[in-house]
Amino acid sequence: MAEPLVKKDDDRDDEVDYSPFMGIEKGAVLQEARVFNDPQLDARKCSQVITKLLYLLNQGETFTKIEATEVFFAVTKLFQSKDTGLRRMVYLMIKELSPSADEVIIVTSSLMKDMNSKTDMYRANAIRVLCRITDGTLLTQIERYLKQAIVDKNPVVASAALVSGIHLFQTNPEIVKRWSNEVQEAVQSRAALVQFHALALNHQIRQNDRLAVSKLVTSLTRGSVRSPLAQCLLIRYTSQVIRESGVNTQTGERPFFDFLEACLRHKAEMVIFEAARAITELSGVTSRELTPAITVLQLFLSSSKPVLRFAAVRTLNKVAMTHPLAVTNCNIDMESLISDQNRSIATLAITTLLKTGNESSVDRLMKQITNFMSDIADEFKIVVVEAIRSLCLKFPLKYRSLMNFLSNILREEGGFDYKKAIVDSIVILIRDIPEAKEGGLFHLCEFIEDCEFTYLSTQILHFLGNEGPKTSDPSKYIRYIYNRVILENATVRASAVSTLAKFGALVDSLKPRIFVLLRRCLYDSDDEVRDRATLYLNMLGGDGLVGETDKDVKEFLFGSLDVPLVNLETSLRNYEASEEPFDISTVPKEVKLQPHTEKKAPGKKPSGLGAPTSGPTSAVDAYEKVLLSIPEFSGFGELFKSSAPVELTEAETEYAVNVVKHIYDGHVVFQYNCTNTIPEQLLENVTVFVDASEAEEFSEVASKPLKTLPYDSPGQSFVAFEKPEGVPAVGKFSNLLKFIVKEVDSTTGEADEEGVEDEYQLEDLEVVAAEYMLKVGVSNFKHAWDNMGADCERVDEYGLGVRESLAEAVSAVINILGMQACEGTDVVPSNARSHTCLLSGVFIGNVKVLARISFGIDGPKQVAMKLAVRSEDQVVSDTIHEIVASG
Repeated sequence: MAEPLVKKDDDRDDEVDYSPFMGIEKGAVLQEARVFNDPQLDARKCSQVITKLLYLLNQGETFTKIEATEVFFAVTKLFQSKDTGLRRMVYLMIKELSPSADEVIIVTSSLMKDMNSKTDMYRANAIRVLCRITDGTLLTQIERYLKQAIVDKNPVVASAALVSGIHLFQTNPEIVKRWSNEVQEAVQSRAALVQFHALALNHQIRQNDRLAVSKLVTSLTRGSVRSPLAQCLLIRYTSQVIRESGVNTQTGERPFFDFLEACLRHKAEMVIFEAARAITELSGVTSRELTPAITVLQLFLSSSKPVLRFAAVRTLNKVAMTHPLAVTNCNIDMESLISDQNRSIATLAITTLLKTGNESSVDRLMKQITNFMSDIADEFKIVVVEAIRSLCLKFPLKYRSLMNFLSNILREEGGFDYKKAIVDSIVILIRDIPEAKEGGLFHLCEFIEDCEFTYLSTQILHFLGNEGPKTSDPSKYIRYIYNRVILENATVRASAVSTLAKFGALVDSLKPRIFVLLRRCLYDSDDEVRDRATLYLNMLGGDGLVGETDKDVKEFLFGSLDVPLVNLETSLRNYEASEEPFDISTVPKEVKLQPHTEKKAPGKKPSGLGAPTSGPTSAVDAYEKVLLSIPEFSGFGELFKSSAPVELTEAETEYAVNVVKHIYDGHVVFQYNCTNTIPEQLLENVTVFVDASEAEEFSEVASKPLKTLPYDSPGQSFVAFEKPEGVPAVGKFSNLLKFIVKEVDSTTGEADEEGVEDEYQLEDLEVVAAEYMLKVGVSNFKHAWDNMGADCERVDEYGLGVRESLAEAVSAVINILGMQACEGTDVVPSNARSHTCLLSGVFIGNVKVLARISFGIDGPKQVAMKLAVRSEDQVVSDTIHEIVASG
């Protein structure tokens, strides 16, 4: 029996899932497409079939070449129908099928006929289709019609031609540029959409000519633009001109700023918002310039339209990052948005308030946020958590209420990313606010009692092991840690054992109790847990054996691994099992891991040492072996560092030469890797003459020429210089390649006996201070900094002058010092006004160096820097400051 018909409205779920295309198959639709061949065309049925074909194409269904061709030819037959709706579907279908060049000819005549039709709808669509499927050859034939269409009285036709021009500009820019007169005329059109499209195309034609864009903006800002959409575009182009021209140094004013300010009084809301956003995004914007923009955005906050409220609060949120005081006037309006039905608006309002709020408003905000948090998704919650963290660092006295809030939401339901954001925030607050340590650690201990994420449990246990023993009563944390040994998985249990050992190492009064707990772990089911317990018992002397010294134990438990993990992994992979154990001291400490690639002609072998590809260890070893094999260099001592190759010739030249700088304590050796790229020549007695007149501290002591340099066979020439021992001497060297050229017979491959002396000028070479520093990272910078002590510390402040951004200043200082950025501090958040960068390295003479650098940038982009350096030698700390001062 047939089931009774059910109305869609009877079931809301069915209504949501209902689709007229449910279950359609390509084969069945292709069969239906045969209706296109019927003598008596059914326009309605043909339109339905085309709709199904378009649906399949847009769902990613692929048609074979034969299927696409058959459908295309069938569709072209529908041009004989006079039905307007069907004709529009035909246009769409041809655009989607994108026929090949030989098939395009079939429809070209029909489309050109439609382009000159009296029906405007046909003309507009025919133009769009023709421009989509045509190539450059056909375009020249229809160019005249397109020019006429641009200035057509019908706005639909004119817009179609202009939009087609925008698309064609990507493939045939030269043809489209010839339409500039017609496009300029269309900019003056009274039709809003035509003016919008004409302005977009006009700018596209002129975009690579700054003067032309400036003239365009100048002419249009005088009030000839009526379309709100075109006005928005004009505001964007005006902002671009302002960015490129900067502030007038004499008057202190920006060009066209008056125009942006005038747009704030426009009758169209989109124009007002676009102008306000443009003003807020101006580089180095002042409070006076911001005020009118902030005022109109404040009015939008109380708008009845959600899109305006969202746009305003989102813009104010960005402004609050750089100018929080300018946004404080809007706080009362934004507080009313916390209860907004749109959760995106509410989240942005909350985070903006947290950035701009004062100390007295913190408690009130926390009460409002508590009710709000349960209604939003995790990604919004993460944004709120990060804003709360920033607020707590801004007002450290309010840490109790903010920490309690974080601990409460930590106990609620949520995904991994959300919980990780909360844990990271609590950890940062504990590190930066000493008074928050004990309360914060207690909140974290409560969280791991019921934590479902292994990663977070191990992270908290590691942190607890570092910070817990330094509190007033470390014993209260032992219960939480040992519970993890009893109740958790093997990974967390192993981490808990390590944490217990850290308490035993730092708190003598707890040692006996720690030994009891570690002995219980010897019977664990997991070998990692058992091994760790055995190791720590032996180290701490828990088995009645004499343990390691306190210093050794603390270094093992708390010290950072002083070799990069990638280097260690590479060395372990290359290690072959033998009677000789693996020696970690052989692992290279420098972070520079890229194999040394060297310049080569197309299809040629790499020059120099053959560009070692088996990792950093092999590259360093290869250079060291080559240098040790040369008697003149054998007495220079241990090689400290080898640089990456520096190119001394342009690409595709007769001779490819690059240089590797080898740094010793008292010497520098230049290794010139040479390649002869001319098959008809043999080079002999290849020598590099180095002029060190601009490097006063260097004196040449040895040179090793290259006897022969056949075609495509790399070779090396060396020049060694002496310098003051342990001093980061710098200088500039000019290089001249000298050699004897012998012609080679292309048939026999033999060279002439007589040669001609020749020379080739190479580019200059510099030795900079960064050459004397190895990039060696530390995994725990705070611990390494504290261990280094302040005995050899030097702190000073410097002005870095005007910089485009804080990121540029940070990058410049890192490059000058040649040190390794730690804990990702080389990445500067966008719009940041201050930043702290942590650097580590090993200075020549194997002296460990750590640097903590605080950057700040003010309105006119003046960057100031506070540099604190700690090292094992006061002279080295002073040297680092001298490098920065002279850099």
